[in-house]
Amino acid sequence: MRFGVLTGGGDCPGLNAVIRAIVRKGVDHHGHAILGFRDGWRGPIEDDHVELTIEAVRGILPRGGTILGSSRTNPFRRDDGPDRIGETLAANHLDGLIAIGGEDTLGAANRLHGEHGLPILGVPKTIDNDIGATDMTFGFDTAVQVATDAIDRLHTTAESHHRNLVVEVMGRHAGWIALYSGLAGGADVILIPEREFDIEEVCRLIQRRHDRGRYFSIVVVAEGAQPIAGTMETVGGEKDEFGHERLGGIGQRLEVEIERRTGYETRTTVLGHIQRGGTPTAFDRVLATRFGMAAIDAASNERWGLMPALRGTDIELVQLADAVAELRTVPQEFYAQAEAFFG
Repeated sequence: MRFGVLTGGGDCPGLNAVIRAIVRKGVDHHGHAILGFRDGWRGPIEDDHVELTIEAVRGILPRGGTILGSSRTNPFRRDDGPDRIGETLAANHLDGLIAIGGEDTLGAANRLHGEHGLPILGVPKTIDNDIGATDMTFGFDTAVQVATDAIDRLHTTAESHHRNLVVEVMGRHAGWIALYSGLAGGADVILIPEREFDIEEVCRLIQRRHDRGRYFSIVVVAEGAQPIAGTMETVGGEKDEFGHERLGGIGQRLEVEIERRTGYETRTTVLGHIQRGGTPTAFDRVLATRFGMAAIDAASNERWGLMPALRGTDIELVQLADAVAELRTVPQEFYAQAEAFFG
C-alpha cells in the first residue's frame, strides 16, 4: 500500500519522531511506500511531495521542527482545495493520507473525510495540549520544560533586583502551559484564558508579598489570557487563514499596569517560539513514536476518520470528529488548586 503524510500548523517538538515511526514501521513491518507532503495542506493541494525512505528519516528522532515543513494553509479557503487533494491522492496512487496537526489541521482532516469522503486519519499535535479526546499531546511536555527552565532562571534575577517579572507563554484558548510551568516554577500569579483576571487582585497579591518581605514576584500569563472587561487595555492583531487572531502583547500590558498600580519595577519576558522549537523531551519522543506507530497500523487497516489518542497509559483510536468537537481546557477546579500558591 501507499500512504501520504503531512505536518500542518505550528511546528512542535516530536513531529519528526512521528514521521520516523510512520516510515520505519510502514516500510519495514508493513512493506508500504510513504510519501511526505511539504508544508502542510499546501503539499497535497499542489502535489509537492518527496518519497520518505528509511534512509531519509535516519537521525531525525531528536530533532525539533519537521523535515516536511509546515504551514497554516486552509484547504477550504479555496473552492477547489478538497478536489485537488483528492486528485493528488489518485495521481500518486495513494491509499490514504495521515495528517499530523492541531485543531485546525485535524479539523480540516475531519471535514475532508466526513464531507468529501477522502481516506484520511489524524495524529494530534500541539504544545497547547488543547486537543479533545486525548489526555495529552506530544510537544506539551517539552514546552512546559522550556518554560519552567526560563522561570527558574528569571527567579534569580528578579530576586537580585527586587523586580516583578511577567513571563508570557503560549496558550491561545487553553492555559495548560501557563498552569503547569507556573506550578513547577513556583510562580506567584498564574493567568490563563479560561478565566478572566482582575488586575486589582493581581496587584493585591504582589503587594501582599512585599508586605511579607518578598520584594519580587513572578507572574506567568498565557498569551490568550484576558482581563475582566473594562479594567485594562488589551491589544488585538491580524488573523491567519483559519480566522485566529495573532496574539501577543498581554505581557507588556501587564508590565505597564502592574508598575503603574503598585509603583514596583516590573519587566516582561515573552518566551514565544522558543517553547515550540528545539529538541523534544524523552517523554515527547516516546509519545510521538507511539502515535506514529498507531497511525500507520490504523492506515494499514483502512481505519479512516480516526486518530490515535493517549488514554491513561494506553494508545487508543478515537473519532476525529470527537477530537475536534471542543477544545480541552483547564478545569476550574484545577486552577482553584493552583490559587493556593498565589501571592
